[in-house]
Amino acid sequence: MPGLIVSQHSGEGKANQFYLRGFNLDHGTDLRTTIDGMLVNQRSHAHGQGWTDVGFLIPELTTLLDYRKGPFFASEGDFASAGAVNIQYANTLPQGIASIGVGQNGFARTLLADSPAFGAGRVLYALELLNNDGPFTLGDGYQKRNGVLRYSQGTEANGFNATLMAFDAQWRATDQIPQRAVADGSLGRFDAIDPTDGGQSSRYSLSGGWRRSSGTESTQVNASVVRSRLDLFSNFTYFLDDPVNGDQFAQPDRRTTTALNASHSWFVPLLGRDAETTVGAQFQNDSIRTGLHNTVARQIVSTTRTDHIAERSLGLYVENKMAWSDTFRTVVGARVDRFTFKVDSDNPANSGTNAATKASPKLNLIFGPWNKTELYASAGTGFHSNDARGTTITTDPKTGEPADKVPPLVRSKGFELGVRTEAIAGLQSTLSFYRLDFDSELVFVGDAGNTEAGRPSRRFGVEFSNYYKPASWLTVDADLAFAKARFRGFDPAGDRIPGAIEGVASLALAVDQRGPWFGALQLRYFGPRPLIEDNSVRSKSTATLNGRIGYRVSPKVKLELEGFNLTNRKASAIDYYYPSQLKNESSPVDDIHFHPIESRTFRLSMVVNF
Repeated sequence: MPGLIVSQHSGEGKANQFYLRGFNLDHGTDLRTTIDGMLVNQRSHAHGQGWTDVGFLIPELTTLLDYRKGPFFASEGDFASAGAVNIQYANTLPQGIASIGVGQNGFARTLLADSPAFGAGRVLYALELLNNDGPFTLGDGYQKRNGVLRYSQGTEANGFNATLMAFDAQWRATDQIPQRAVADGSLGRFDAIDPTDGGQSSRYSLSGGWRRSSGTESTQVNASVVRSRLDLFSNFTYFLDDPVNGDQFAQPDRRTTTALNASHSWFVPLLGRDAETTVGAQFQNDSIRTGLHNTVARQIVSTTRTDHIAERSLGLYVENKMAWSDTFRTVVGARVDRFTFKVDSDNPANSGTNAATKASPKLNLIFGPWNKTELYASAGTGFHSNDARGTTITTDPKTGEPADKVPPLVRSKGFELGVRTEAIAGLQSTLSFYRLDFDSELVFVGDAGNTEAGRPSRRFGVEFSNYYKPASWLTVDADLAFAKARFRGFDPAGDRIPGAIEGVASLALAVDQRGPWFGALQLRYFGPRPLIEDNSVRSKSTATLNGRIGYRVSPKVKLELEGFNLTNRKASAIDYYYPSQLKNESSPVDDIHFHPIESRTFRLSMVVNF
């Protein structure tokens, strides 16, 4: 996905950090992610709104990665303002897969997958086992067990599937560490301060999809039940709040999510023009139990709050695509979303109910093509939901002081102008200019390990992405993205948005069809970012070079060697600026806290198809 940076500030098992279009999206807020129609973003999550843990994803099973950017698409609701990613799994694999991989830092992965015929359909199965310690002094000990079982009949246009997924993981975590401790030699780059940080997670789902199509209409329905669990232990401030026991805290999250999505499309002319009209409905219900506890070595010593949350949403949308002429077409849509929240807190003052409705119009104008080139202009509004607990809170559970409620749904508004062209043979290029406003910005709070609603914001940006195939054996991807992110309205603290990405770039070369050899090389640049509102503290940039080289032993067997951070740069995967206090310090210190990128690492894998 051009312009997207995926990073990490903790152990392998934690949901990633995402950066796109001038956003530090934290663990997924404003990047809507679905896998087989199931929303991965978890709302009102114990650790962060929109928590997106894709640890259960098995890449070998994917047949489609469809990405969109901006709040311009009627079928995309909550969390889709910066972008949306839709991943689809296969019903049938072209051939069975048996893969085994080993590498440095305790890496080991095995995968077995196939889709044999069964009755009138196919059974797809996949089993993945993975272990990884990472480069850290105290190894992550990340262990993942992951499985998929699917039965399907028919085709993508007329058929159905039913799928069971099961995922379980556990890990230790080396969280971000203060720069001052590395500078004075008391900590190594890969050392941990609290060796008991980490967690365990699980996800079990039952889902199904059904689709019927004819020449004039198409209907699709998918439904799912997901049961997930997370026990997360973190310590970002060390001994600031509790100089004796330390500041570790636990954030347990237990939830059952049920969802039903349905849409119907008509492919019939309107006003004598080719047209496609779609109506859809998206329903989701979450029953959530969360907590926030103070812990020592993962043992609870006190409780800040516990809550049971019932959150329900219904989204209705309509979208029309019409070709007005050979060189002009429109995509017009609108959606209405209704959310209801009910919070039962251990403090009755923070219990209550709330509800909100948002209407979101969308408009896309496409001009062309002329000489394989088209122009487009898009405008639309979207939103993200806030944590249900923030919509009913009246008393800060830590201090007992009065607390302000946050709005249930926060409006976004976007505009974009762009050009797409294939005028040069073999080259696909897109250049876009965008603006995106939010009524309230979610920002990371280091000492709480969470996000909170902040001031309104505005982003301007430009993206330039290119896919070039100069020869049948060579592919070149080159992407550039720049953004200017600012808070709106005057505040003496400053107008910069901490962590907001300003520039990213990627250059990738892939070689294939040169006899038995194949390979790729990618350079990724992650630009500097403001870490505080007045821009007086900034992160450094990070550039990494990754690559792979492979050899086909036979049509059914191949070997592949992957290399990460080939230049062995000592850089940060992520940076924050906030106060913390180490064991030997008598008072808090404002400092940059960073998580290092992986040292140079190699992995060797063998894949056998059957």
